[in-house]
Amino acid sequence: MAAKGDSGEKLAALIASRILDVPDFPKPGIVFKDLMPLFADGAAFTEVIDGIVAHHGRTGFDVVAGIEARGFVIAAAVAYAAGTGVIPVRKAGKLPRATLSATYALEYGEASIEVHADAFTAGQRVLVVDDVLATGGTAEATLGLIERAGGSIAGFSVLLELEFLNARQRLSNRQVHALLKV
Repeated sequence: MAAKGDSGEKLAALIASRILDVPDFPKPGIVFKDLMPLFADGAAFTEVIDGIVAHHGRTGFDVVAGIEARGFVIAAAVAYAAGTGVIPVRKAGKLPRATLSATYALEYGEASIEVHADAFTAGQRVLVVDDVLATGGTAEATLGLIERAGGSIAGFSVLLELEFLNARQRLSNRQVHALLKV
């Protein structure tokens, strides 16, 4: 499995080598972890996507949900590799049909997310992916929203977990798969 042993350590090192720290973004005092260099490196990105799919198994989920915005990149690639569909979890006001929404606190403000009300079928196994797990607010809201919409959470994977923000306390009843923890 990608999260354990030599394979997990290799993926963690690969991700760490492709992160750029951007100080004072999006506001003073925040150090933004920019994963775009990882996304731009085809071989590295493929390895990371394959690691996520291997961790969850190609048949362990029916659809992949990606959290706006960088989660879309990961979700589309994982869905393609696993042969499933992909569903976006969007910022409020971006989806054209009837939606369900959830509001949550960020490490630097407040936001709302939405999914189409008919996005998931009852019991559909959903793998949720995102780039970074920080405070857990977005993740907690997303997982609850998907369940409210009828989906069943099959897994939750992130490329990077910022451990010092203690998101796992907030998500204590959830399985979290982080490829790299800092």
